[in-house]
Amino acid sequence: MKTRARIRRLWRATLLASLVPLGAAADARDGHSVVNAFGDTLVPAKPQRVVTLYQGATDSAVALGIRPVGVVDSWLEQPMYRYLRDALDGVEHVGLETQPNLEKVAWLDPDLIVATRFRHERVKPLLEKIAPTVATSTVFDFKATLSLMAEATGRESRARTLLRDWDERVADFRRKIADRLGDDWPQKAAVVRFKSDHVRLYSTGFAGSILDELGFEQPASVQDQGWGMKLTSEENIPVINADVIFVLLEPDDPAIIQNYRHWTAHPLWQRLDAVQNARVFEVDAVNWIMGGGILAANAMLDDLYRHYGLAPHPGHTAPSPDSSAGAASSDAAATTCAGDTAVASPRGEEPAAC
Repeated sequence: MKTRARIRRLWRATLLASLVPLGAAADARDGHSVVNAFGDTLVPAKPQRVVTLYQGATDSAVALGIRPVGVVDSWLEQPMYRYLRDALDGVEHVGLETQPNLEKVAWLDPDLIVATRFRHERVKPLLEKIAPTVATSTVFDFKATLSLMAEATGRESRARTLLRDWDERVADFRRKIADRLGDDWPQKAAVVRFKSDHVRLYSTGFAGSILDELGFEQPASVQDQGWGMKLTSEENIPVINADVIFVLLEPDDPAIIQNYRHWTAHPLWQRLDAVQNARVFEVDAVNWIMGGGILAANAMLDDLYRHYGLAPHPGHTAPSPDSSAGAASSDAAATTCAGDTAVASPRGEEPAAC
């Protein structure tokens, strides 16, 4: 069996190497250099066939008006999140974010691959044989993803507009929530995700970084705990205590809903400050931790405006991806999951399959 596995790996490597002449490499005369988590990468001046290998990159591509030729499957609402389906209708899927199908990626003949070191460092040599590959360090830094993709595809102006709109919305939210809550601001916020047999309490990551930018504070229990904590017993409920609790659910999973009802019926849950003050909000897991890009970030901010009864800032409008050649033209044209308690993962890195 081990011999067969080695043969399969060798065959795949040979196949990928044989596909290099299909035109994946950037021409030094036409390309430009992009500094990224994989080093200094020469990319084409105007990439036309982009493959995105993590959720935040796919979200960012749509926000920038890019129609990738290949994307990875979504974690929920498979095969693709509902908010991206219209923009990505008919786009090829290349497997899971944690295990992309490299043969399929190669056959798509991309001229740019957008990856992340957190997920794809082990397959970096193979990816770079297929096409110029740029990578972010983590999967949740939506600003870094947007900026990197914009630089690699020549859409810096569009990215600056998106980030300026975001900064304006953040400033608007901070003003309005401070006025609304007065002395009760800032609030300590707990981001809690219920699974079928445990509960995850997030600290950093996508939602945590956005809440921090908005002025929320973390409960003391999750400070310096990596991405957060995995709770397996109702006795751990007191560590969730916070001024406000945002609950991430998967409503289509009966086992998760049953576990949620079980935990929230416990007397310890009823004693939490957020519960006693009616500040427990159920929110969309796709917006809060799964989407990973600027479109999801804005949707998460929409949720917060709504839950706090604040008049929303106008915000931004994302363009539809260019349907001609599925390309990124220039601006001129437009984890392995956690352990039982505190996580040993590097700070800021979420579980591999959140």
